[in-house]
Parts: sequence; structure tokens; C-alpha cells
Amino acid sequence: MRSAHYDAILHAIVEEPSNGLIESTNTKTRLIIRRGFGFRTADAVIALVMLCLGGNRPVLPRRQLA
Repeated sequence: MRSAHYDAILHAIVEEPSNGLIESTNTKTRLIIRRGFGFRTADAVIALVMLCLGGNRPVLPRRQLA
């Protein structure tokens, strides 16, 4: 007799999904928000989070790529 959730349980065992990436992103976001305490607007904090975690690395003037 198969349970109603048999397929989901089997998928969880075979694929081993993890929410570690989401949890680490949440932790980093909380730390950035704490570091950004004192910003006057939420847009400034959101911009800081996107700059730190967005993956886009703009080339700065007079800087060499590492």
C-alpha cells in the first residue's frame, strides 16, 4: 500500500534537496542589514544587499581585475 506522499518522499531520498543555499543567503542578508544600520531609506539597504549578493562585479576606475 503506497502512501499519498510516496513520490515526494522518494524524490527527497534520491535527490537530497537542501535549503542550505537559501539559509546562507538569509544570514548574509541579515548581517548586511545590521551593518547598514543608520541608512535613511529601505532603498539604500536593498541596494547594499544587491551590491553584496547580486553577483555583478562592476569594474572600478583605476582598478585592475583580480
